[in-house]
Amino acid sequence: MKHAFLNSVVMAACALGAAPLVSRADDTPSNMAPGAQERLATARAAIAAKDWNKAITELDAAVRTEPRNADAHNLLGYSHRKKAVPDLAKAFEHYRLALQIDPRHKGAHEYIGEAYLMDRKPAEAEKHLAELARLCGNQTCEEYADLAGAIKAYKAGPAR
Repeated sequence: MKHAFLNSVVMAACALGAAPLVSRADDTPSNMAPGAQERLATARAAIAAKDWNKAITELDAAVRTEPRNADAHNLLGYSHRKKAVPDLAKAFEHYRLALQIDPRHKGAHEYIGEAYLMDRKPAEAEKHLAELARLCGNQTCEEYADLAGAIKAYKAGPAR
């Protein structure tokens, strides 16, 4: 029954356009508690729908269940950063927790780099870009390419 629910949530998330986030994150450990798995799936669907408050509620519950889940912290940081009025302090808090738990978490390196750009700290973003180059072994992995593009856009300034 739980698997059917989880499958329907993931399918709904994909239908809403979360497929890039789901395939990109590649971050759901198979040993997660069932409640945390369901919360993470529901949060991903909310993220796909840009329902940041629902995503935050689900992810807060997931990290209460599994406080050492780097993926949940990463997505919690992302959700705080993407709200209409971003909460960068909360975003940084959760990205840092994700990286403390898993220093090799490519998604957290990308997203914290993007948060640093929002905070007008491109040098900090470039540190995470360098770390992504090291982790990826090249400059073509998706997380590296996305952060490199964001840094390039930031340096180019506002569109004219």
